[in-house]
Amino acid sequence: MDELKVFTGNANPGLAKAVVEYLNIPLGKCEVMQFSNENTFVRILENVRSRDTFVIQPISSPVNQSLVELLIMIDALKRASAGRITAVVSYYGYSRTDKKDQPRVPITARLVADLLTVAGANRILTIDLHAAQIQGFFNIPVDELTAIGIISDYFKQKNLKDIVVVATDIGSTKLARDYAAKLNAPLAIMEKRRIGNADKTETLNIIGDVKGKIAITVDDEIDTGGSLVNTVNALLNNGATEVYAGCTHPVFSGPAIERIANSRVKEVVVTDTIPVTGSKKIDKITVLPIASLLGEAIRRIHTGQSVGELFDPK
Repeated sequence: MDELKVFTGNANPGLAKAVVEYLNIPLGKCEVMQFSNENTFVRILENVRSRDTFVIQPISSPVNQSLVELLIMIDALKRASAGRITAVVSYYGYSRTDKKDQPRVPITARLVADLLTVAGANRILTIDLHAAQIQGFFNIPVDELTAIGIISDYFKQKNLKDIVVVATDIGSTKLARDYAAKLNAPLAIMEKRRIGNADKTETLNIIGDVKGKIAITVDDEIDTGGSLVNTVNALLNNGATEVYAGCTHPVFSGPAIERIANSRVKEVVVTDTIPVTGSKKIDKITVLPIASLLGEAIRRIHTGQSVGELFDPK
C-alpha cells in the first residue's frame, strides 16, 4: 500500500479523510486554492512519480468550482508523472443532462467525461450514476459502485412491517426494483411529468398498491425536494400509512431542506457522497457513511482485485 496515494479537493474532504482511515494510510499532501481573481491553483506537495493515485472529489456545490478543481488536480498529478490517476467522483455532477431531450441543448454529462479524460484521468470510480449510459461516455475504465446495500441494510434494521418500495418516476424503476429485491418487498411506481426546465414535477398516477403500507421511496438523488414532497403527499393521500425516503446523493439545493422539514415524510436516508453540513443537518435526515465502500473499492483497484465481487450475493 506504500505506492497508493489518495488526494482530495475542497468538495468533500471529510469523505477523503474517512477513506484513508479505512485504508490506514495518510491523506496525500496538496494545496488547492483560489487566487483573488478566482483562478484555481493546485500544487502536489509530495512525490507521486509512478505512484497509483486517487483523487476524491464529487462534482457538487459549488459545482463548477469543484469540477475545475478536479480537472486541475488530475493535470497536476499527470505532470508530476503519477503512474495511474483515478478520479473518484462520488457524485457525478451534470449527470442529469445525459441526452438531447429538447432541440439545441448540450449533452453535458458527455462533455464532463471528455474533460476528465483529456485532463489525464486513467480510470473513473463513481457511485450510482443518474443514468447507466454515462459509463459509455468514457473511453477509459469506469467502476460504478452502488449504495443500495448500505441504505437497504439500514431500513432492514428498522424492522418496518408491510412495506412497499416506490420508484419516484418511470426512470428510477430499475433502481427501485433492486431495492425491492433487497428488502423483499413489492414495488410501486409514481407516474409523473417534469414541467419545463424549472425543477417542477406533476404527479399523475401511482402504479401499484400502497394502501395500508409503509412506503419507502428511492432515487439516486434529491435536489430541490419538490418531487419528493409531491410523492409523499400522493402516497399518503392514496392510503400509505407512513413514507420514508432513501437516496444516494443529498444534493439538497435551494429550498430542499425547508421543504423536507415541513413535509410529512418520516425520515430521509442519504449517504455522505456529498457533505451534509450546517443548516442541512436536521432531525429528519439520516446520513450513512460511504467511506468503507469507497475505501474497499480503492484497495481492490490498487491491488488488481475484482470490484464487482463487492456486490456479488453471498
